[in-house]
Amino acid sequence: MTRVLVVDDSPFMRTVISNALTTAGYDVETATNGSEAIEAAAAYDPDVITMDVEMPEMDGIDAVERIMATNPALILMLSVHTDRGTEATLDALERGAVDFLHKPDGSDSRTVTHLSSDIVEKVDELADANASSVALARAAASVHATRSSQPNGEVATVAEIGGETQTELAQCEPTGPDFETTTEPGVEDERADNPTVVIGASTGGPKIIEELFERLPIDLEAKILIVQHMPAEFTERFAQRLDSRSEYDIREAVDGDLIRSGEAAVAPGNAHLEVATNVGGLLRVRLDDGERIHGVRPAIDVTMQTAAEQVDDRLCGVALTGMGADGAAGIEAIKTAGGHTIAQDEATSPVFGIPYQAIQTGCVDAVVPATKLVETIVDAFNTDGETDD
Repeated sequence: MTRVLVVDDSPFMRTVISNALTTAGYDVETATNGSEAIEAAAAYDPDVITMDVEMPEMDGIDAVERIMATNPALILMLSVHTDRGTEATLDALERGAVDFLHKPDGSDSRTVTHLSSDIVEKVDELADANASSVALARAAASVHATRSSQPNGEVATVAEIGGETQTELAQCEPTGPDFETTTEPGVEDERADNPTVVIGASTGGPKIIEELFERLPIDLEAKILIVQHMPAEFTERFAQRLDSRSEYDIREAVDGDLIRSGEAAVAPGNAHLEVATNVGGLLRVRLDDGERIHGVRPAIDVTMQTAAEQVDDRLCGVALTGMGADGAAGIEAIKTAGGHTIAQDEATSPVFGIPYQAIQTGCVDAVVPATKLVETIVDAFNTDGETDD
């Protein structure tokens, strides 16, 4: 039976959440603050933890970092929808929490009943996510370095992925323009100066993306589009956090925005991010509040597929940690258009859903640990994705 630790300083909230999870068939234990949560995590060894953000003695943020360093588990943050709550939640995600939900605060029609239902749904998803303790440990606080699952930290190429996946990977053939150059020596390839990267992630993604942008070299001069499954009230702040930690100019996208080399745009919550045009090295994007795809908006597939249609310069798609199949069709579209494709490996993915589904298309060029994402992206444009033997 899946074990769930419920951490909240409110007796009422602990009772409501515990009752909902017990009724759903989970084995539930409780703690009243962060200090108790650390002790309970060691004694109870939960699979999933629901963690309140603001608590006396020790808050949820510090508790997440301590738990992820010693007894890693899938941690779902619960916070009130305020600026302070938003920032605290993003801090917790950086330190290893994999997802979050809003507590009702009376500002809208959301009730405790809605929260209980959402928690059970999220815990169901996390319990089915097949996240290993190794993956969770590698998603811990940023002060803890991740380790590669490949010998000596090497990148896994498609030839190193065994079994059924290897066969499928060999089946995807690009039909778009060949981005490999054949220019005369000393003649600069214009296309190499206008690379575009599309990054897609869901559960567990914010921390991985933040670490990626901390290391991504500005001299790559890429145009970058980021689709992170996240509510509307979080994406602007997420973009600001990325901007403060990167040499790239990063902002939340607005309709009609122009994305230049050295700039990145985050898809706003509750709107699909589409590439409308690609002219003169500039990407013009548009926002679409149409129907949800794979149950989400923004959808990774929308951004990747429209990029594949519009970008005739060098293009790279990156599928990161998360639940579901969003991004698989987009990766296939980018590969078919002649672009390069990368998926995060299972060992460093808190939830190996999105990367796995992308790999299953047979259109992923390289499967790499989180620590190798930056160099693999850079290599995709420097060598057209070829790696040393």
